[in-house]
Parts: sequence; structure tokens; C-alpha cells
Amino acid sequence: MLFCDRRADQSAGPTGSRKAGIWPTYDKKSDLFQRTPTTEPVRPNSLTNSFPVPVYVVGSYEASERGNSNMLDRPRKLQTYQTYIDGRWVDAASGKMFETFDPYTGEAWALIPECDHTDVDCAVEAAHRAFEAGPWPLMTATQRGKVLRRIAALIEKHAEHLGKVEVRDNGKLISEMSAQTRYMSEWFYYYGGLADKVQGAVVPVDRPDHFNYTLREPVGVCAFITPWNSPLMLTAWKLAPALAAGCTVVIKPSEHTSASLLELMRLVIAEADIPRGVVNVVTGYGPATGEPLVKHPKVAKIAFTGGTATGARVNELAAKSFKKVSLELGGKSPNIVFDDCILEDAVSGAISGIFAATGQTCIAGSRLLVQETIHDVFVEKLVTMAKQARLGDPSNPETQVGPVTTPPQYQKILSYIDIAKGEGCNCVLGGGPASKEEGGGKYFVKPTIFTKVDNKMRIAQEEIFGPVLSVIKFRDEEDAVSIANDIAYGLGAGVWTQSVKRAHTMARRIRAGTVWVNTYRAVSFLMPFGGYKASGLGRENGVEAIDGYLQTKSVWINNGAGGGNPFVMKTAG
Repeated sequence: MLFCDRRADQSAGPTGSRKAGIWPTYDKKSDLFQRTPTTEPVRPNSLTNSFPVPVYVVGSYEASERGNSNMLDRPRKLQTYQTYIDGRWVDAASGKMFETFDPYTGEAWALIPECDHTDVDCAVEAAHRAFEAGPWPLMTATQRGKVLRRIAALIEKHAEHLGKVEVRDNGKLISEMSAQTRYMSEWFYYYGGLADKVQGAVVPVDRPDHFNYTLREPVGVCAFITPWNSPLMLTAWKLAPALAAGCTVVIKPSEHTSASLLELMRLVIAEADIPRGVVNVVTGYGPATGEPLVKHPKVAKIAFTGGTATGARVNELAAKSFKKVSLELGGKSPNIVFDDCILEDAVSGAISGIFAATGQTCIAGSRLLVQETIHDVFVEKLVTMAKQARLGDPSNPETQVGPVTTPPQYQKILSYIDIAKGEGCNCVLGGGPASKEEGGGKYFVKPTIFTKVDNKMRIAQEEIFGPVLSVIKFRDEEDAVSIANDIAYGLGAGVWTQSVKRAHTMARRIRAGTVWVNTYRAVSFLMPFGGYKASGLGRENGVEAIDGYLQTKSVWINNGAGGGNPFVMKTAG
């Protein structure tokens, strides 16, 4: 069968009319495999902002009272989407859909196809066909590079709209999301240029009359499972090197933030003259889509961003069929402030490390290590600055702290605040939900700072994924390194010092994939990104990332005489 033909609507774009299917409630368990332990926060893949957004609705659903939610107590029209498989817009095979919610208002605003294993199979089969036959495998690397540059140009054209949809879907600040969508094109320009720079090598082996060389070939069909905190940018980190390498892909976005990816398909991928089946999307819940995708026999590689427990499960399942895996997982990053720092810069860096993105970032500097000689002065300045943070509508460029993206994560953050208080920590700022008078909305948590934190406490050891900061004293450089490395994670770290010697020493001694010195939360398409220890496997970004989508083939050509003993391995001796 060339295409899984069920309710395909090629003219409607990402939206299409349909009848209502079965509607899951919002509090449906959403971990990828429903195995997140109670000690781990609900991460982006644990397996939305009142602003005018252009609406492309061919069909819509008139919502009324449904379930027990007071968010659906008046009729309104929701934007409806289809998913993108084999170059066509289709409904889920089951006909089911689910609602996606605006975290700022708490109201549903769009309907997303609820795919299952049938859709996964169709998408993987489409990607496999595109990899094995048709125009994609016949393209030269230079031609693939041109495809990526077309994608980059289309992203630049639609960056503003994509940023707005992203904000409505995940509640992060428009100032950050618009910057991310504008910057996202650089990944496709970079890997578009790198595509035809991938080279094998001629190997001068120790045999006369032999000509030996290596080929670098794409691994095949790749499955991406992406998070809700920065869905489009983290998709770009995976998609650009995979396409440059010659792979085909199936993307499973978080059930909380599928709309922005579908808009990317409509405005960019569908318009970039990419052969059908090269890029596919399956939307839905983890158990029904994520697990079948990971286990599918025709998937050669999994690239996952999300929680550590779920990442371990992905790795376990992938290992059963020897799939390649890259995992970008959790973090509990130390942000280390020495007494020779520029105090104002370090205070600003500490704020950036934890309260930017409402703390919903894997690289959050949630453990603030402050040298005891400046501890009290530093905390006073930190609290004074953090108190000034403006909470509110994330679509307002003036807002500095937005809502928590999902209700389960909101409850998880509040539970950790209670845990910290129970452990004897001193709450010097925040410590609970933000009221409307304070700028809060449906799911807001006040920027929260705890002092008197011991690194052995749960609040210091477990990823919270929210605006909660643990301040920990240290004596000297040796003590700082000991505390920084006494953690299961190793994704990022910050160091604030004016000593060049100390900067290099700390960068070498800290066990983390990225160390920022006198800055924090800086990323680039040029710099590899990934974790040590429980923070993941493999690297994204930079030249190193494309290696994860390639495999090496060795070629031996005998230009001399044959013969020899056929029962003995041919060695140089």
C-alpha cells in the first residue's frame, strides 16, 4: 500500500473538518510510558496568552460543557488540526482528537489528532519508503543542502507567527519564543552548508594491491520525541542534522504542545519542496504513540528530549532492537558564585539561570552555590532583584515570568516547595502560587528562593523544573567542586569569577556537558550540547551532532591476485 489513506485532506492544510471522536480529559496521565516516579518532576515529555493569531480553520468544533472542566462552560470554536504523514494532511486513524490548552488562561484553544499505533506504522512506513526509494536517496549531499536552506528561508519568513503559536501552546514568554524562532533558521543554514562536507576517507592499509576507503552513510529512519518547553527549537536541533545526513524522520511532539510543530509543517516543510515521506508527524499521548514509535522495527535511531526516567525507558526499549539513541535529559545545574565575581553580573546571572522560562528548562541553574564570604550580601541583592520580576501575560513583551505550562507540573512545583519547607529550608522569597493581584493567572508560581539548603536535601538533589532556587554555601574552590559534582545529573554549570585560572580550572573539574563562565543559558548551533551522567547520551549541535545520524562503512578492493588459503583469515602476516 503506497499510503495509509484514511480521511486524508490534502487541501485543508493542518486543519480539516471532522466529527467529534472520543475526548480525553486534560488530566490524563501524560508520561511517555506512564512510568514517571514520584520523585521526578513532570518533564516536557513525561511519556498556551491572549493575543491575535492568524487562524487557518477549515473546520472547527463547537465546544460546550464536556466533562467536569469549568474551562469549557461556554460555546466557542476551537482551531482544529490534522497531522502530517507521507506529504498529506490526515486525521488520526481512530478519528479521535484531544484538546490543547493555553497555560495563561487555562482554556482549550485547539484540537489535535489523537494518533495511535496505526498512525505510527503509517508514518514509519512512509519514512522508510522515502529513505529506500524515490527522489530523496538519489539526491546529492549538495542538493540536500539546498533543501535545508529553503527550510531556513521559510522559517525566517514565518518566524513571528510560529513564535506566537508557541507562546499560546506552552505559555513561555513571547520575548524568548520569538527570539528562538528567529534564530532557529541558523540550524538549517549551518547543516545545509555541512551536508556536502561529510567525507569518508582513503585508508592506506598494510596490504599491497589493496585500495581501502570508508563511506559515511545515513542510519535510516529516525524518530524524534520532543518536549513542551521549547518544542520548535529542540526539533530543529534534531531535524537539521538528520536531513543533512540523508535520514528520514517521524516526529512525536509533546501532547501539550503539538500545534506549533503542525504550523511548522504547514508553513515550512510542506512548502520547501521536500519529497513526500521524508518528514512525518504523529501527535498524541505517549503510551499510544511514543512507545510504538520507539519499538518500531524500521526505526533506526531515537532522539529524545525529556525526563530522565522516561529517557531510561526509551533507552531500554531501543536497546532491544539495537537502535542508535541520543538522549537529552534532566539537570540540576550548579551556578557557582565566587567572591571575586562582578556582583551585579552574578546576581543577574543567577536570576537568568532559574527564573527565565519560569524555571522550566533542563539547564536551569537551580542550585546556586555562593561563597560564604559574600553569601549574605549576595542573597540580599538577589532577593531585591527577583522581587521586581513582572508576572503576567506571556504574550506581553514586558512580562518576565509566565505561567507553568501544565497543571501536573504546577502541582509538582508546589509539592516541592512544601518538601523544602518540611526539610527546614528558609524561604526568603515567594513560596507558593501567585495571585491575580501579583500578576498571576491560572498556573503561576511565585519566584521562590530558599536558603539554608544542604546539598543532600531533596530540593537540592531532585529536578523541580520550576522557578524554585536552592542557595547553598561553600567555603573554597575545592568545596565548590565537591558540591557541584555531588549530584546524579551533569547537564550544565555556571561559574562567576574574574580569575582566568579559576575559570579554566573549574571548567575542567565540573562534571557537566556545558560550563558557562560569567554567562548562563547561552546556546549556539555551532556548540555541541548534551549531558554527563544521568543527563543523557550523545550531543546535539555543532559538527558532532551529524555523526549521530551517520554510520561508517568500510570498503576493501583487491587489485592484486587472489588465492591463498581459503580457511585462514587474510591478515597482513
